[in-house]
Amino acid sequence: MEKPIPLLRSFLFAPGNHPRRVEKAVTLDADAVILDLEDAVATAEKVATRDAITAALRQPRTGLLYVRVNAADTEFCCGDLVAVVRPGLDGIILPKVESPATLTTIDWLLHQIERERGLPEGAIDLIPIIETARGLTHLDAILATATRVKRIAFGAGDFTLDVNMQWKRDEAELSFARAKIVTASRAAGLEAPLDTVWVDLQNPEGLEASTRAALAYGFRGKMCIHPNQVEIVNRVFTPSEDEVAFAERVVAAFEKAEAEGVA
Repeated sequence: MEKPIPLLRSFLFAPGNHPRRVEKAVTLDADAVILDLEDAVATAEKVATRDAITAALRQPRTGLLYVRVNAADTEFCCGDLVAVVRPGLDGIILPKVESPATLTTIDWLLHQIERERGLPEGAIDLIPIIETARGLTHLDAILATATRVKRIAFGAGDFTLDVNMQWKRDEAELSFARAKIVTASRAAGLEAPLDTVWVDLQNPEGLEASTRAALAYGFRGKMCIHPNQVEIVNRVFTPSEDEVAFAERVVAAFEKAEAEGVA
């Protein structure tokens, strides 16, 4: 019997330079925690924060642990990877991916570090964030080279800034990008992508509406920026009992037909 694929519904960001927030985040119900070295960390603190993150990788936690490194075209990315790729790390979140060459380079570097550290080849997951016009335009080519990538993520904050778009509460302006990301992921044989964060912390109803819209588009997970968002995201992306029962009936019917030679 195949091992079931775990639900990865909620990815909670925690600033890598705030140890107490990290300690709390890894005890919560998020399916994965993302220790942040990028937007949440000032330039002057980035190098020092690597040590705090490597310490966090050694601590017990309830879910998976990822690190968002700085973008590949910055002076910090390579040093980030060398510092954090080690036992205890489940994956890397790579922001602002815009070309196949970026993924090829980062994948190669990860292979070298895995080999040097005695990690199994391909052990470190890689989730690119698509958050620019160039990234969205080149998405099919990017995914064609994504040998390590299981899923991608959408970053609406930087995307809307890049294309001079207004990010409104109903998020109707995100429709094209969301549809493109889901469709390209499916065509490339990847798992369903992760949706963008919801930034209005005082509007849980808006978060739920955003999450349900993402679910309708074909996303099966969402990035979170506050612990209070995790429960809503997990609930929306958890299949109902009726949905599970229907899926089981479909599988049973297919297996029966296959056994009878009529599938």
